[in-house]
Amino acid sequence: MAPNPAVTYDTIGRGYRQHRRSDPRIAAQLARALGGARTVVDVGAGTGSYEPRDRAVVAVEPSPVMAAQRAPGTAPVVHAAAEHLPFADGSFDAAMAVLTIHHWSDVEGGLREMGRVARRVAVLTFDYEAHERFWLFTDYVPEVCTLALARPPRPGVVAELLGAHDIEPVPVPADCIDGFNWAFWCRPERYLEPDVRACMSGLASLPDALVADRMERLRADLADGTWQARHGHLAHRDSIDGGFRLVVRR
Repeated sequence: MAPNPAVTYDTIGRGYRQHRRSDPRIAAQLARALGGARTVVDVGAGTGSYEPRDRAVVAVEPSPVMAAQRAPGTAPVVHAAAEHLPFADGSFDAAMAVLTIHHWSDVEGGLREMGRVARRVAVLTFDYEAHERFWLFTDYVPEVCTLALARPPRPGVVAELLGAHDIEPVPVPADCIDGFNWAFWCRPERYLEPDVRACMSGLASLPDALVADRMERLRADLADGTWQARHGHLAHRDSIDGGFRLVVRR
């Protein structure tokens, strides 16, 4: 059964405002994808971290827990699901969705709805084949890759459903400040923090005891140099391709 995003984020989304902040480089790429759009609908908006502040935005978010964490002055929230957007055709110049479609119960329906209510569409998602090569998954928690949310439609399929032609790689900076699962690819000690892990849907969806046990293994590998021997070369990189892709219908 597909996950219910409202239920999921009512459970795991309580610390999102603190740890899932907008990274300026990713935000700039998203802003370019929105082009000259003056009105924007943010679907699966969460706490609104990537919503542009210089445009008229309406947020769509099914989880009350997530919506309650939005900062004062952010866009008004409509409580609805992606596959049933309560707007007329062409209501917005652009629609955006940021790292959310893997939680939707009906991805195809949600993407078609985005394309219905806006001409321009920007969807930040990930290619699971590249995504799964992450050392956190291969070395410590491969169970993440067995979850339904770990296998969204590949970017090419998303583009086909939207009628989009542009798929842009979105590099993850070495000092990324948005705490999604790849954010600390060269700062492994951050994964030892339970509140940080709680904002990563893949880890948060696994049993707490299992994840805690694997993180103790990571702690030991960091202490004795095992992790550094395997992955220390990452310290010399400015960014990495974690499989994140921005699909744009212009």
